Amino acid sequence: MADVRLLLVGDVMGKPGLLATRRLLPRVVAERAVDFTIVNGENVAGGVGITPELAADLFAAGADVVTTGNHVWRQREIRPYIEKEPRLLRPLNFVEGQPGRGFGVFETAAGLPVAVMNLVGQVFMDPAESPFAAADRALAIRGRAAIVVVDFHAEVTSEKRAMGLHLDGRATAVIGTHTHVQTADEQILQGGTAFMTDVGMTGPHDSVIGMRKDLVLSRFVTGMPESFKPATGGVLFQAALVNADAASGRASHIERISIPLPD
Repeated sequence: MADVRLLLVGDVMGKPGLLATRRLLPRVVAERAVDFTIVNGENVAGGVGITPELAADLFAAGADVVTTGNHVWRQREIRPYIEKEPRLLRPLNFVEGQPGRGFGVFETAAGLPVAVMNLVGQVFMDPAESPFAAADRALAIRGRAAIVVVDFHAEVTSEKRAMGLHLDGRATAVIGTHTHVQTADEQILQGGTAFMTDVGMTGPHDSVIGMRKDLVLSRFVTGMPESFKPATGGVLFQAALVNADAASGRASHIERISIPLPD
């Protein structure tokens, strides 16, 4: 069986990130012969959360699955929508009883099953169940999917690295999100799992992690509260491309992608 090519797009930040996704995602999918695309939509609604309309925009741009993170509930209207839209995931290890799901098995256009898991970290994050235990349970019910992709939405590099090692040989890829800073540590671990601490941010990089730098600087310098707003300049499309064996689920290659949005 041939390789499968997986694209994981870093946190889409506000309108600039959505514009970059609309314009560049179809091009990348076509040029790189991508079979399946996962987009983190955690910050697409002005930097905090996601709405049904914006989720639909990401699907229309080419996302097969949209993952989220700790800000997913910031827009209240997403709650009923996420219950009926299986392609929109929230972290699996959220407190029991919250709407939606954090794991699903989907298919490529060619009919290959792809399992996608969304997890949130515990270190410097809101309370959540152990992502390690949640991942173990989900993998036990993965069904016939050899390809398993994990979006680990977490703050610290050590927790992300630990998750990669914990799932090495059991997941095709463990890719971190949340920090909006693309890391240069992409690698194939010993067991055949593609790992990268953070895929980065699709959005305005002339900023402080996507927010207007003047407002963030004022907060740090004066210690006074500020209402942060998304920046607009220096927009990049950031992602990771993973090649894997469709039969075994083992990754063979991982590549960082960072493309400026053309004027």
